[in-house]
Amino acid sequence: MAPPLKLLLRAAVGDPTLSALSNVPMQDIRLTALTAWLSSLSPELGLITSSLRPASMDASSRRYFRVDGDARTLIVMDAPPAIEDSRPFVRVAAMMKKAGVHVPEVVRSDLSQGFLLLSDLGDATYLSVLNQQNAPELFSDAIDALIRWQLATSINVLPAYDEVLLRRELQLFPDWYVARHLQRALTPAQSEALEHVFARLVASSLAQPTVFVHRDYMPRNLMLSSPNPGVLDFQDAVIGPVTYDIVSLLRDAFISWEEARVREWARVYFDRAHVAALPLHAQFDDFWRDFEWMGLQRHLKVLGIFARIRYRDGKPRYLEDARRFIGYVSAVAQRYDDLAPLARLFDQLGMQ
Repeated sequence: MAPPLKLLLRAAVGDPTLSALSNVPMQDIRLTALTAWLSSLSPELGLITSSLRPASMDASSRRYFRVDGDARTLIVMDAPPAIEDSRPFVRVAAMMKKAGVHVPEVVRSDLSQGFLLLSDLGDATYLSVLNQQNAPELFSDAIDALIRWQLATSINVLPAYDEVLLRRELQLFPDWYVARHLQRALTPAQSEALEHVFARLVASSLAQPTVFVHRDYMPRNLMLSSPNPGVLDFQDAVIGPVTYDIVSLLRDAFISWEEARVREWARVYFDRAHVAALPLHAQFDDFWRDFEWMGLQRHLKVLGIFARIRYRDGKPRYLEDARRFIGYVSAVAQRYDDLAPLARLFDQLGMQ
């Protein structure tokens, strides 16, 4: 006889009193609970629970499935509540929709179990379809959607991308990429040089005007859809530096472009954002410096995250793209005198 649903759910979030269920894989337990939840919705929504199939996974503990319903497919998010809080997803989805951004509709939710039933934006990500020919049109759509999101900015609604968060993210690089992945201990002089750079990156970020920030606005999280793009993975949104999302879009973890094209698309954003009266520098060159320095903060953070995902979470494939970020960091660090210590450190660590 199968364990009762309540016991399955308690086991799925790691209840230590349930040693009798310790031999039941956590994901299988959650899948059983998820299927039961969908079955309860089936009479109302016409769900065919037997059609449940994997849709995608990401670098978090979330899983996504696709299920057939009445004349449409739907996406099911499985986010273990002991690890992932789904409330920000629901809240930010409503905010982005109000701002005119195309995001999944939350059809049904059970936040206590960590289950969401969402409208299906398809399976064609920007990352899967981008090429030299269609990139200008697709990035144009993405820039317009980003500006709509930024124009919706209001204070005291989302968490602040403050100094504590910026520094916590930067610390992932020495803790996980250098110490764990490279298995190197920084010398006192190297630690001091890295702190010198961190202080300048944080100061540059905090000096920028603030807007709503998606925080992972990259081709992998944008869907080819109508209206275009569909936007995913927005649950970690904050209010922070105005350049953060545009640099995430144009200097991505999984696809790179010639610097001339990156600068051209950044200029498209800059011009349209000015027309929309977003808070920006008056001169593009000043904006471009903020763009590059903001990118460094993100790239160092992501190098640390990719290493953490490999060694803590057992997902090695993300670290395969570390070389792209190393290239971004090296190129930018060599262009600015204040960042020269970072270029030297990368050289000393054999990361050039």
